[in-house]
Amino acid sequence: MDQKKIGAFLRELRKEKKLTQEQLVERFHITDRTVSRWENGNNMPDLSILVDLADFYDVDVREILDGERKGENMNQAEKEKMLLVAEYAEEEKNVLLKRFRIISIAGLCSMIVGFLMLTLVGFHSLPVTDYIIGLTFGFAYSALLMAVFYSTGVLAKIKRVKNKTLAKVVVVVCVAICVILFLVFLIESFS
Repeated sequence: MDQKKIGAFLRELRKEKKLTQEQLVERFHITDRTVSRWENGNNMPDLSILVDLADFYDVDVREILDGERKGENMNQAEKEKMLLVAEYAEEEKNVLLKRFRIISIAGLCSMIVGFLMLTLVGFHSLPVTDYIIGLTFGFAYSALLMAVFYSTGVLAKIKRVKNKTLAKVVVVVCVAICVILFLVFLIESFS
């Protein structure tokens, strides 16, 4: 798939409709930067928008992905399938974003609690408070690490690994890293 060719084709389709990038932005509720990136070949439209663009420009999705006209229109069944795929992709993205938000909020709350305790109680007051402070910061670092794994797609790649033993090893290594971060912070808080 040649993104530069696709971008040039999207630009051509927009100009055929005598539209500016700003008008396209208003039509699809996206940013002008997004349209510019599509047309320069730096980014691709999301699947849901790709189907809408094909309908809007009256071309086949395959034509957009090929970056040239084929002369045949997509039949209704194909459009429905593409819309279902787009909805599925959107739902999957929303699930991942929800998990990402939950992990990020939990980590942020944990860090805030840790800083509050550190500010109010300070280090070396009671071993229990030092332990709780270490626990909150350890959890915050773990949440940050998990958020990074979610945002980079590492966890999704681990799920798709056919060799389940390798996937388990990767998960164990990730958990070990989180535990080590927690222990390092805990040891630092007691010293």
